[in-house]
Amino acid sequence: MKGGGKLNTDLLCTSIGCIISYEAQENGTGTATMPVQSSEGGFCKSMVETNGYECEDHNVTTKDGYILNVVRIPMGGCRDCRTRGNKSPVLLQHGVFVDGRSWLLLPPKQSLAFNLADNGYDVWLVNSRGTEYSEGHTSLKFDDPAYWNWSLDELVAYDLPATFQYVYDQTGQKLHFVGHSLGTLMVMAAMSRDQLVNMLESVALLSPVAYMGHTTSLLSRVIADNFIAETLDSLGFYKFDMRNVIIIEILKVICRIPSVDCTTLLFTPYTGQNCCMKPSIMDIFLDNEPQPAAMKIVIHMCQLIRGGNTTMFDYNDSGTNLKHYGQPTPPAYNMIGIPKDLPIFLSHGGADALSDVDDVKLLLDSLQGHDPDKIVVQFIERFAHADYVMSGNAKEHVYDPFIAFLSRLH
Repeated sequence: MKGGGKLNTDLLCTSIGCIISYEAQENGTGTATMPVQSSEGGFCKSMVETNGYECEDHNVTTKDGYILNVVRIPMGGCRDCRTRGNKSPVLLQHGVFVDGRSWLLLPPKQSLAFNLADNGYDVWLVNSRGTEYSEGHTSLKFDDPAYWNWSLDELVAYDLPATFQYVYDQTGQKLHFVGHSLGTLMVMAAMSRDQLVNMLESVALLSPVAYMGHTTSLLSRVIADNFIAETLDSLGFYKFDMRNVIIIEILKVICRIPSVDCTTLLFTPYTGQNCCMKPSIMDIFLDNEPQPAAMKIVIHMCQLIRGGNTTMFDYNDSGTNLKHYGQPTPPAYNMIGIPKDLPIFLSHGGADALSDVDDVKLLLDSLQGHDPDKIVVQFIERFAHADYVMSGNAKEHVYDPFIAFLSRLH
């Protein structure tokens, strides 16, 4: 590929995770796609204010220079609500390949973010680095390979502390944290290293990803076992981006065909068989997601799948690891280090291919010494990974019990 002109190949598979357009520049560095035009500001107007809620856009700069957009739905932000809220801030952290809009894909009466606001909570939606509304940096350009030189470790070391500190400073209160998928791993990794604990009031782990060795996700296994991300990285592709304008529009047309179940076609090979997503949500999803991520974090996730342990990024060179970590192998994120008296709400599904039941069992084993009065564990047999943010009955099965859990803490 080096100096070999331009490669432009589209792959359309039976999963949104396999929709990739590769575009490599003549210097051998490239990104995995032609991204959709980015919008200025956040999604306050398009997804929050249009539903009758007050909204604020905030920018948070990390110590390594990334400018993150954080959307706030203030306490009791519903304009039609009779009373204003006076409860604690709740920070919602999305997973990989999506952004803060993933919490708003459902109708307002079914969305976790809006339900929290309706119950008087001060809601904050994070957009992680590299997503559409968090493309800024103090010195690097979005298409600079150096911009995309990050993995899980940087999200844990920089993004999470910056957003926690900002919300804490703005509100003067400890935070309730809600994570889905990678968002759960971010906070657990931080807590395992005794970070952020002094600003935490409680943690909700939806489809928790603490270990990945047992994942049955077909797409994830194919990418990990065949070192696909590593190969792309060696060819100069520094960004993994599944959002190609033409392919997204084609998918929308396909998904409108009555005989095609796009919730199965696009998600099952990656997330497992989601039980309760309505076909109508696909248009909303494709209007807003998926989002790009650094190739390095994809490689990191593949390392966790192949190794079965949860460690920092492995440079596969003892000298480089020694330079970064002071030891020849990457340090582990030890889940046993999670504070035993921290209130935890944990919900996982029996059909979840990414947060596999056996991997969640490993997490629960590490939490055996947790104060039994401070932890709620919920198991929903039919739920898979995307059900937690895109299923119409998530409110009944997950969100209402979680809000009841929060109310008992006050």
